[in-house]
Amino acid sequence: MKFPASVLASVFLFVAETTAALSLSSTYRSGGDRMWQALTLLFSLLPCALVQLTLLFVHRDLSRDRPLVLLLHLLQLGPLFRCFEVFCIYFQSGNNEEPYVSITKKRQMPKNGLSEEIEKEVGQAEGKLITHRSAFSRASVIQAFLGSAPQLTLQLYISVMQQDVTVGRSLLMTISLLSIVYGALRCNILAIKIKYDEYEVKVKPLAYVCIFLWRSFEIATRVVVLVLFTSVLKTWVVVIILINFFSFFLYPWILFWCSGSPFPENIEKALSRVGTTIVLCFLTLLYTGINMFCWSAVQLKIDSPDLISKSHNWYQLLVYYMMRFIENAILLLLWYLFKTDIYMYVCAPLLVLQLLVGYCIAILFMLVFYQFFHPCKKLFSSSVSEGFQRWLRCFCWACRQQKPCEPIGKSDLQSSRDRDETPSSSKTSPEPSQFLNTENLCSA
Repeated sequence: MKFPASVLASVFLFVAETTAALSLSSTYRSGGDRMWQALTLLFSLLPCALVQLTLLFVHRDLSRDRPLVLLLHLLQLGPLFRCFEVFCIYFQSGNNEEPYVSITKKRQMPKNGLSEEIEKEVGQAEGKLITHRSAFSRASVIQAFLGSAPQLTLQLYISVMQQDVTVGRSLLMTISLLSIVYGALRCNILAIKIKYDEYEVKVKPLAYVCIFLWRSFEIATRVVVLVLFTSVLKTWVVVIILINFFSFFLYPWILFWCSGSPFPENIEKALSRVGTTIVLCFLTLLYTGINMFCWSAVQLKIDSPDLISKSHNWYQLLVYYMMRFIENAILLLLWYLFKTDIYMYVCAPLLVLQLLVGYCIAILFMLVFYQFFHPCKKLFSSSVSEGFQRWLRCFCWACRQQKPCEPIGKSDLQSSRDRDETPSSSKTSPEPSQFLNTENLCSA
């Protein structure tokens, strides 16, 4: 039975970020910054409430008689209680033999084109731990992109406008960045396990390192670009946010309406149609929040029973990163054109170059992950290197098609010049040309 390290990491980030946010909000209150205090509390308490609801929903405690658990969740102590419960189950699992076990069947990764199916016994304790890990993974994603991401953007914006970074603010920004990166990492792992549910997935440590570096560069550059643009064009950033929000929020619903599929009713038996709609809207909101800062790694598919598309679409991945890179470049260009005096001692061209290179480094780590460290890379129909080779061949073929056109163009120019010169030559010696023509006709 695996040690529940992911549960411990989720609870640590949850407690650390909440404590740092509450401490910083008291600092803002003592300094008279009521607006910064309100926004800091909003981005701290809102994800706390959503995390409590997520844990209750996954464990289905609302339909069971557990008043103490509900009270602890109302007091925002649900994650701490769940963590304590997880470690109690973990340490007591080896002492008692379980009379009831369930058998799960998983397929191994194909070797030499063959894939074997293995059976594994899962006891009640291990099943409970799997449920807890799944619940905390989803809670980490919610905390990261509905709380930590806007919190990091807000605190970095305050630091830029005040031209000062306090100890409390720097601590909160560091924890928020770690929370976002960890949430994105859990999102990647969840996407892999959902898409390849029938296979036994084992993620290597180097894969975690590669995902961590990929997400760190991607999220850090994205947040800095948004803060820089907001500091000079405050009204236009609302337009950018609304365009991103409605694009990602409406895209899954447009695909659902175009498919003509019936409304999904199998999300939760205890939910009514209104409750199902609320849950779907919340999932779409979370999907939107993830894609506004980084690639979500999953595609929400409302007409699917799993609500997630299990097909790996390289085209959507390519389009997302191309459009995001172009958007970041445009926002940085506008910041460079309209920057104010607070950036007097900042080398603006160097900063723009560093941010664009940082985003390219994130894309590089992503390609390295999919090429070398993805646990299910053997199931891909085509790898990253094969796609790059195909693109390189197409590019070389296009270049070769253009090269023969150059001498043809030169020969056309030469022939046109000869045609321009032929009238004068025909006037001086018309007979040889007539002789050649008659001679050719006779030989024919």
